[in-house]
Amino acid sequence: MFSEWPNKYDMKNFEQKTAEQKLLNSLKLGNQDAFAYIFNLYYKDLVLFGATILTDKSKVEDIVQSVFLKLWDNRTELQIEISLKSYLLKAVQNSCLDTLKRSRIIPMDLIEDTILADNLLHHDTEDYILYSELLQHLDAAIEKLPENYRNVFTLGKIKDMKYSEISNYLLISERTVELRMSKALQLIRLYLKEFLTLLLFFIY
Repeated sequence: MFSEWPNKYDMKNFEQKTAEQKLLNSLKLGNQDAFAYIFNLYYKDLVLFGATILTDKSKVEDIVQSVFLKLWDNRTELQIEISLKSYLLKAVQNSCLDTLKRSRIIPMDLIEDTILADNLLHHDTEDYILYSELLQHLDAAIEKLPENYRNVFTLGKIKDMKYSEISNYLLISERTVELRMSKALQLIRLYLKEFLTLLLFFIY
């Protein structure tokens, strides 16, 4: 039933846009399955995004839940000009900033001069790479690796094994493990050069 609705990967694709519109139309008609689908699709990513603005995870979770509640309550009047992803990111961003302003723990001028000036809050939310999107790109890049590099990378970076453990598991020298890991990382950086800053955060 959900196959006609979109995932978060490559939302600029025409077919994905069409699928998203079908999903939003179902939401506007009060389809609870459509709402549950959207919630499951974006909840974790929105919490991670909100946590880049607020350090209190419980507050971020409350904010994200409130954003979804408003999405449901206002579904019949919903106007989304760019994409659902961008709409939800902007809603969470604004709510997090409002929470900071109300807390008065941080001086208002510091919020405006430092936090609002942060690149994360000024980029186009349509182009923002969600964590789950990054993982999809990373998975695709790993699949492109030659098998011997892919095995070493998966064991070292995904399963968190030490070089000595990989050496014993694959019956190769630690030096070979080191060389293959280095080459795998070079290829990953090449495949995902446009996401390099985010990628380095997760695999190093």
